[in-house]
Amino acid sequence: MTDEGLVKRKNDHLDIVLDARRATAPTLTGFADYRFAHCALPQLHLDDIDLSTRLFHKPVSAPLLISSMTGGAERAKTINHHLAEAAQHLGIALAIGSQRVALQSGSDHGLTKQLRRIAPDIALLGNIGAGQLREPRGIDWARRAVEMIEADALIVHLNPLQEAVQQGGDRDWRGVRQAIGTLVTSLEVPVVVKEVGAGISPDVARALVEEGVAMIDVAGAGGTSWAAVEAERATQRRVAMAFAGWGTPTAQAIRAVRQTLPETPLIASGGIRDGVDAAKAIRLGADLVGQAAAVLESATKSSQAVIEHFEVVIQQLRIACFCTGSADLRALRAAVLLDERGVPLEEPYG
Repeated sequence: MTDEGLVKRKNDHLDIVLDARRATAPTLTGFADYRFAHCALPQLHLDDIDLSTRLFHKPVSAPLLISSMTGGAERAKTINHHLAEAAQHLGIALAIGSQRVALQSGSDHGLTKQLRRIAPDIALLGNIGAGQLREPRGIDWARRAVEMIEADALIVHLNPLQEAVQQGGDRDWRGVRQAIGTLVTSLEVPVVVKEVGAGISPDVARALVEEGVAMIDVAGAGGTSWAAVEAERATQRRVAMAFAGWGTPTAQAIRAVRQTLPETPLIASGGIRDGVDAAKAIRLGADLVGQAAAVLESATKSSQAVIEHFEVVIQQLRIACFCTGSADLRALRAAVLLDERGVPLEEPYG
């Protein structure tokens, strides 16, 4: 695909995702199937609840990641700057969108060290598609993706469904696992692997960890459906729309991967609506919770709008801790969570 075609595709993606009616999956996240047992006597001071954690040796004020949402479109420069300013102010982590256009076109679209200057203290993650790793310059592009923003880690995103229904998408996925393994040994920063909304199964997660991947983002179904997004652009709309509800619901994906990999750091993303969903995700096994589409509209406006969005999420998460008697995230991971039958989950976190 030409550079112009790639840029147009990214602009189309932004337009479609900003309209939830066109992009939201019919599949539910699964978080509604769980509820916390309410603690009527928490014996805590709400303001003293500790939500802090660490990501790749960087302090994080709350277990939140602004997930990958924008790529190489020119207007993404403004969006990414708003996100970086907000992440720095809040002390939360930021993952930028795909750097493919910037890497292949030579036009950086704001994906430069300026982002690091805006947000010097946060955990900042770069992003490249798994398909690009198989290309002759794939490892070099990955290194450049890290260098161009001084990233603390690199996300490799898996999107086979999106590519399959996308006009001109990457059809050949043979050797992608081996390419990820090569990347892990070639890169000086940790590698994170994520899906883009269809979920990662326990078997795939285990295979990735065997290749040396440091962290998994399950990115389950229930949020943005990239099959639905591509259906808005496709010449064969009926083919793409058949897969609009495809994938493993986010809550199910977290729980399954955590049971299989009790020690592997996990990110939960895919339709996280609010801080209560975030609390459930952490109790089910996530170490960090990501939001993308939910904050995209705020990101088009200002950094203050992004800050206000996440301040609400953080306050919701803090209250969820308070009303489960959890003084910190470690306690939240042991809070009583009931399934749809009212039965407490038996397995402990990790």
